Amino acid sequence: MYSNIVCAIDGSDLSTKALSQAIALASRLGAKLTAVTVTESSVMVSPGPEMMMVDTTNIIGDLDKAKAESAKATLAAASRLSDAAGLPIAVKHVPNLPAAEGIIVAAKEAGADLIVMGSHGRRGLGRLLLGSQAAEVLAHSEIPVLIIK
Repeated sequence: MYSNIVCAIDGSDLSTKALSQAIALASRLGAKLTAVTVTESSVMVSPGPEMMMVDTTNIIGDLDKAKAESAKATLAAASRLSDAAGLPIAVKHVPNLPAAEGIIVAAKEAGADLIVMGSHGRRGLGRLLLGSQAAEVLAHSEIPVLIIK
């Protein structure tokens, strides 16, 4: 049925639930499983006519570093969960893309035949997946998508 599953995670409780379901499914099917987390590009917007000259190199670099560290921790937690279940797992961080696009790109790169993800993820500055991202993945994926609630 499915031999290569990608599970989108962001560290939220719902994405952990989705990963648990993906681990169970992959175990039963003898499928390969890859956990993927996506971080969006860091941008700074300065509205209004009074544009200021600000060197954002360090600020954006610090934001990117923090997001990479968060992604690393999220993927390490996924590895621990799959290790506890006795299933080997691959992990992948996709930086600088919108979540839905990054999930679809990672699935294509992995040759996946199923994407598993939560119906929504974290909100605020720590968000990596949004409910709207699940809808985007459903709309644009060329492979089946299993949404976990």
